[in-house]
Amino acid sequence: MEQHLVVGLGNPGPGHAGNRHNAGFLVLDELATRLGGKFKAHKSGAEVLEGQLDGHRVVLAKPRSYMNLSGGHVSSAAKFYKIPNERILVVHDELDLAFGTIRLKFGGGLGGHNGLRSIAKSLATNDFARVRFGIGRPPGRMDPADFVLRDFSSVERKELPFAVDAGADAVAAVLAKGLEAAQNTVNAS
Repeated sequence: MEQHLVVGLGNPGPGHAGNRHNAGFLVLDELATRLGGKFKAHKSGAEVLEGQLDGHRVVLAKPRSYMNLSGGHVSSAAKFYKIPNERILVVHDELDLAFGTIRLKFGGGLGGHNGLRSIAKSLATNDFARVRFGIGRPPGRMDPADFVLRDFSSVERKELPFAVDAGADAVAAVLAKGLEAAQNTVNAS
């Protein structure tokens, strides 16, 4: 049975826990709950959890560095577990999607996302699957870099558990059906 590496992007520490930029961590925490396990420090520089999600072998990984430096940890985890790039799935926040919108994508541009840029550099390719977790655009003329480091609004926090569930369901769909079939379902909603 093939094993997949599912990476959640975020920034470490309690000061960042509720930030929009930590959407990937939130989805991985939900997946860990579904697996009934806890993350543990790993020599790759990520917190990892190995298990089976709906009968599919998976390694969940949350890099312990700041997002802009996460690529080395992702590459190290992939090498340690012998997981090829085509079985890496990265969950990240996405400014270009409305809050709570979940979309699947393979490869392509990085959209100015420094976490994705770091991963692409470390893997020497943009060709990896992504779960894009919509956080919306910043209001007015707010700098996007400031916006992503702010906590979700009180209104967003009410809807956040549903969006996190949808993100975890999207990961499960990729594992169960493959990316293309999962895209047909997830991206249509």
